[in-house]
Amino acid sequence: MTDPLVWREPVQEAWIDYNGHLSEPYYVLVFGHATDNVMDAVGLGPDHRAAHDSSLYTVEAHVRYLDEVSAGADLEVRSSVVGATGKLLWIWHEMWVDGRLRATEEVLGVHVVGRGSAPFPDDVAEKALALLVEPPEEASGRIRPLRRP
Repeated sequence: MTDPLVWREPVQEAWIDYNGHLSEPYYVLVFGHATDNVMDAVGLGPDHRAAHDSSLYTVEAHVRYLDEVSAGADLEVRSSVVGATGKLLWIWHEMWVDGRLRATEEVLGVHVVGRGSAPFPDDVAEKALALLVEPPEEASGRIRPLRRP
């Protein structure tokens, strides 16, 4: 089994809401940073994006807020590729703090070149497939399982 990709960053003071916890939009911001980390791992990093006018656009996302996150926490997001087609990538993120799962996000992204969807380059598709694992039981089921391109 492929180990998850890991993204780490600390909670910023500006991200704390009036209840003293990580505010909702910042979970999504951190998951976005973790998605960028996955993009780097499959070959869609900044250099590739600039050279090919391409990116991964989110077309669907589902977040589960499972436990609060306090100020000063160190966040660890574990990310896995759980589905892929010729131009779609399904990513599963888990946010952990102090050994406890705090939130999850599943993201469906489409590869875009210019302003339209396009197949992944062969090398990107190969890297995505190399990272592919089965989706977890707790995935929402709203994003239909994707398989190999």
